[in-house]
Amino acid sequence: MRISLILLAAFLMTGLASATDLNGPQRARYQQLTGDLRCLICQNRSIADSDAPLAKDLRHIVARQIAQGRTDAQIKQYLVDRYGQWVLYDPPFEFATWLLWLGPFALLLVGLIMALTIVRKRRDAPRRHAELDRARLARVLGETDKPINRPRKDHS
Repeated sequence: MRISLILLAAFLMTGLASATDLNGPQRARYQQLTGDLRCLICQNRSIADSDAPLAKDLRHIVARQIAQGRTDAQIKQYLVDRYGQWVLYDPPFEFATWLLWLGPFALLLVGLIMALTIVRKRRDAPRRHAELDRARLARVLGETDKPINRPRKDHS
């Protein structure tokens, strides 16, 4: 029983390539790829920087596929197929990701339009207030321009 467990463990260990099994150029590719892939648990860390168990599994997948001779594009596509576009730090511009790419520019445009509208209203506000003040003044003066009917004193 022990021998079969040891053989099973050895078999499983050979299936998991690690970064230490890679040569110089492969190791550089490994470092680049693991830096370009997002940890799905940490969300704002790469799988190279993350200590999460899933990030460790993803690093093993990347190392194994590099050792098998797959290209960077093939490795990324494999992970995207398995985990979705979220695994990439810079997903490609597609229908599903258009909001991600264009959203910040749309928000910036809306903010600029709002700022220009506010500045224009504030710039025009003194003119509008002056017109309202003139209208009020004309109304007040128009009512007081009428002669006041006071009784006259006769000095006769």
